[in-house]
Amino acid sequence: MRAALSELIHASLVAAFGLPPSKKFQRFFGLEPEDFVHPPDRSNRYTIIEIQLFEGRSNESKRQLIRELYRRAQQDLDLAPTDLEITLLESPRVNWGIRGKPGDELELDYKVEV
Repeated sequence: MRAALSELIHASLVAAFGLPPSKKFQRFFGLEPEDFVHPPDRSNRYTIIEIQLFEGRSNESKRQLIRELYRRAQQDLDLAPTDLEITLLESPRVNWGIRGKPGDELELDYKVEV
């Protein structure tokens, strides 16, 4: 499931934010069942997606990303909407350090303000 989840997350980011296909940075934290407490109306497939991103995307593009993630998760993984939780965590570019520079000094090959 991890590879398929990775692909649908990336495809959703490309579709909603216009990220270049080459911009794929992900990490996964798997938990043992006893380390993951969730409400009884969720299944053992319950998944949380947290996406850290630069500030600057419009509310509509963030809504589009969330809708795209739910659509693809249901279509590609048969993951029920009740078994998926999504959180977008934004911070200013200056708070990021990438390739030896503060994030606000980077020249990007894609637009953040979408």
